[in-house]
Amino acid sequence: MQDPDQNSPAQTASEALQRVVKVRRDYNTWVASETMEDYALRFTPRSARRWTDWRVANTAFGAAAFLVLEAVGATLLVDHGFINAFWAIMATGLIILLAGWPISVYAARHGLDMDLLTRGAGFGYIGSAWGYLICALVVVPLVTHGVTIISRLQLITQPLWLLMLVLPFVYVFKEHPGILHELAGYAGQDGAHQGFDLLSFGSAMTVGIALITQMGEQADYLRFMPEARPGHRARWLAAVFVGGPGWVIPGVLKMLGGALLAYLAISFSVPVERALDPNQMYLVAWEKIFPRQSWAIAAVALFVVVSQLKINVTNAYAGSLAWSNFFARVTHSHPGRVVWVVFNAVIALLLMELSLFQALGKVLGLYSNIAIAWIMAVVADLVINKPMGWSPKGIEFKRAYLYDINPVGVGAMGLASIVSVMAYVGWLGELAQAFSAVIAMVVAFVTSPLIAWGTGGRYYLARPPLAQTHVGRPPFVREPDMEVAGLPLSKVIRLRALHKCTVCEREYEADDVAHCPAYQGFICSLCCSLDARCQDLCKPEARWAEQWRGLGRRVMPAFVWRRMDTELGQFMLIMLVLGPLLAGVFGLVYQQQLRDMDVLDLTSTGAAADMLRAAFTKVFAALLLVVGVVAWWVVLTHKSRQVAQEESNRQTHLLVREIESHRVTDEKLQQAKQTAELANQAKSRYITTISHELRTPLNGILGYAQLLDEDQALPEHVKHGVGVIKRGGDHLLSLIEGTLDIARIESGKLTLDVKPVRLDELLQQITGLIEHEARAKHLRFVADIDPALPEAVRADERRVRQILINVLGNAVKFTATGQVTFKVRYAREIAQIDISDTGPGIAQDELDKIFEPFARGSSAAGNAVSGTGLGLTISKMLTDLMGGEMQVQSTLGSGTTFRIRLFLPQVRVAEAMRHVPRGQRTGYVGERRRIWVVDNEEADRGLLVRILEPLGFEVTPLASGLECLAHLRACPPQLMPHALFMDLAMPGLDGWATLRAIRAASLCDAPAAIVSANAFDKALDNDVGITSDDFIVKPVRVADLLDWLGRKLALQWIEVERAAPLVLAKEAAANDEAASSVLPSLNALRSLEDQVHAGYIRGVHKALDQIAAAEPQCEAFVLRLRTMAKQFQLDAMAALLKESVLQAQSRA
Repeated sequence: MQDPDQNSPAQTASEALQRVVKVRRDYNTWVASETMEDYALRFTPRSARRWTDWRVANTAFGAAAFLVLEAVGATLLVDHGFINAFWAIMATGLIILLAGWPISVYAARHGLDMDLLTRGAGFGYIGSAWGYLICALVVVPLVTHGVTIISRLQLITQPLWLLMLVLPFVYVFKEHPGILHELAGYAGQDGAHQGFDLLSFGSAMTVGIALITQMGEQADYLRFMPEARPGHRARWLAAVFVGGPGWVIPGVLKMLGGALLAYLAISFSVPVERALDPNQMYLVAWEKIFPRQSWAIAAVALFVVVSQLKINVTNAYAGSLAWSNFFARVTHSHPGRVVWVVFNAVIALLLMELSLFQALGKVLGLYSNIAIAWIMAVVADLVINKPMGWSPKGIEFKRAYLYDINPVGVGAMGLASIVSVMAYVGWLGELAQAFSAVIAMVVAFVTSPLIAWGTGGRYYLARPPLAQTHVGRPPFVREPDMEVAGLPLSKVIRLRALHKCTVCEREYEADDVAHCPAYQGFICSLCCSLDARCQDLCKPEARWAEQWRGLGRRVMPAFVWRRMDTELGQFMLIMLVLGPLLAGVFGLVYQQQLRDMDVLDLTSTGAAADMLRAAFTKVFAALLLVVGVVAWWVVLTHKSRQVAQEESNRQTHLLVREIESHRVTDEKLQQAKQTAELANQAKSRYITTISHELRTPLNGILGYAQLLDEDQALPEHVKHGVGVIKRGGDHLLSLIEGTLDIARIESGKLTLDVKPVRLDELLQQITGLIEHEARAKHLRFVADIDPALPEAVRADERRVRQILINVLGNAVKFTATGQVTFKVRYAREIAQIDISDTGPGIAQDELDKIFEPFARGSSAAGNAVSGTGLGLTISKMLTDLMGGEMQVQSTLGSGTTFRIRLFLPQVRVAEAMRHVPRGQRTGYVGERRRIWVVDNEEADRGLLVRILEPLGFEVTPLASGLECLAHLRACPPQLMPHALFMDLAMPGLDGWATLRAIRAASLCDAPAAIVSANAFDKALDNDVGITSDDFIVKPVRVADLLDWLGRKLALQWIEVERAAPLVLAKEAAANDEAASSVLPSLNALRSLEDQVHAGYIRGVHKALDQIAAAEPQCEAFVLRLRTMAKQFQLDAMAALLKESVLQAQSRA
């Protein structure tokens, strides 16, 4: 598809002002149907010109079958004698031939019917319609499928029609060889036209010239003519001649033949009125051929049916095009051409019932003046204006580029029609009356170039059309392989450009589309004609209403035009059109009635004529009044609809702008979402990588810290250092685990392990843990647990425990004095948990931020409490993941309350096992078990060896997956391992591939566990049977490792009770004596308080050492503060010292 170039029209808006809804698109697509509609209303694309040139010519040539030609010839013979009729027929044929040739060439070359041709030949978009409304008798069934069926009909009936046409004349000439000499002497019905008479010749030619409108029907067929091929132009021109003006040759012969048959009938004493009927003409001839009259009647009937069938389908086809084109432009609607076919049939039937066709000579004489004015205005534009450059080259027919009214064609036709009709009615003398058709022809042919020259051709195009890469003729591309196959060249033409219509979404050739600023895209000529909403946005000054206003402002005084440019002016304009039209119809009917009364001899006294005139006058006045009321209604309705349309356009424009702004916002949101997702993916990749890199060294740090912590031979001060290392490693591990949890939740990779849980035991364990921490800080812990809790519920025990411990732990950490309340209620399978504290509280502007990662409130900034800043974030995300909700309420300085609601459905049978605290494991009962450790890191292999060998396991360390496979293949069955510990990230063959190879080759069926720092792989599905319980994340927790071995190998552990640490025992004793502890002296308290306020921890420890040495009775008080100092709880120490100073002062 091509893009519009610099000649594209200026866009009035950056966005499309109109939107295409499905109803509009479906309607326009239906109208564009190529089968039923046969390219009505629009350009015939090259792809549709699929017939041969001679087949199209034959189809168009079939129009010469109409019997009106014989009737016209007979009428001219009877009214004007043979000499005048002969020369009038010859002159008529010559004029039609010359005028029809340029029309035929342009129609065939550009694929346009007569209406589209008239648009671009000086009449404009609306102006062309007025000269195109010509209808004839109609045959409905065949015309519904357009030119395809018609071409077949003409092809089938042509031989029979030619035979039955020629045979009667052959017989007449054979039986009456001197009939032509007799015919030449016929002087007409009244015997007054023996020789050539100029007036009679002119009158006869005026009647015959009306047949020039047949060229419009020929053009309707010629638009399907394929384009001229290189080297075959003469053949193409010959076909155009035959299908175009060539019909005149048989037409002239048929008119002369009609005169001959009419003379023959009159010579056989047939009344003149009946002799003018083509049926009677041919019946006289066929009666001389057949011996029986019934045979002759049958032959005439067959001939008449074939002839009328051939011309009636042509008239119906052209007539339906005329009506559909006219009303599509005026109303922007198209009910289908078949509707107009039926409409034509009704009109034809009505005219026949009114006997208006009986006055054939007078009707054709009047009509021919308008018809010749129309045709000659078109011909003048084609043969004079275009070569002179006053009219654009080619034919522009699209609404988007045309003025509604072009004064060149409309003005020339109007002037010629007025002058010729004045001459025809006798106002300009007898000679002018006789040659009124010639006057119409000359006036139209002369005034068209004059008006085009005077206006400078500016009314042909309202705006520059799109520049086409090809105008009228696309390049031909020959394909030798197709030519060898014998296909016609029309089948192998490739078109260079196709454009998709924005409205109907069909593809059209470049000649058939325009750029539409209302839809901001290409629009086909059909959809452009049917569009009623755009208000000609592309050419607002070219609308006929604007042209009328412009003309009025130029020719009328300003004060007069101001009054005319109102609803009153519009009413007067409508009445100026409808009044004369109604008067003309009444006049025609009145004259017809007078002729019928003359035949019946009812007007001898004149009284009947006066009564008829009075009756017609009264009816005309009454109808004129009704028309006036209807005209007012139309004007006011149009004004109301116009105002409503303008308001609708404004509102629609605002709505479209709002929709566009929402679309832009949505695009930005989508872009931001994509950016965030990409950033989140990058973060996840980073976290996964950094987690693996951190876990590897942590595995060694925490592993050996655990081993040293369980070594009873270490002195106390060394164990204290080991504890610091272990707590630091645990803190870093918690940070990694929390970050991974967040990443898993955000990426949707975290799965819940839902199973039956004993809720009461879970809450008791959490209560015991938190109560111990609260007692260590001298806080009161209140557990208010609903006694009606179910025995067991379905939940992920680990995640519920994580949520509650995180929130409760924060409450204890950030509360210096007071209490922490843990309240649990259960109803309708919903557990509501309220956790309240009397801590510092949270500021209102920070409530929305506390669930963000690494966020810490300002009230906790001075409280040296360890933490990762991820606890609440993870708890909130886990709560949401479990379908619950977490809310927070807080008052700065008064405390905080977290409310957690979790869906914990009750189960009937509790399958959760009671947790029993384990002692220190020193071995196991039974035979020795063999464990293989596969890890590429020597430190990690060594750690597991140090952990497992003291417990009695036979450990074999292996450095890679390939080494593991080699050992398994070489290992005897009795030395096979009982369990495998496999790392994932190993060079050569990773852990997953190693396990697949082991399982695939059935090398070992021992249970395997993954020991890896790739924590993200824990939740992934795999094909080697590794569950999340079989995945141990580095750094390794010894208890988790031993628990897995105990489950998989069914081990019975040997355990010893753990010795309570000395420090914890002393802290417990201090807690018990807290109520009765002895306070130091006031000076010592104030000195200690100064050190705390200064934040000097070393000074705090020194002051405590001095108090312990000077006042031994204060040991409990010193131990309590020393514990708080080790944990850097400066705010809690300050609060306690403040309270102690007040107590010391009160005692003093």
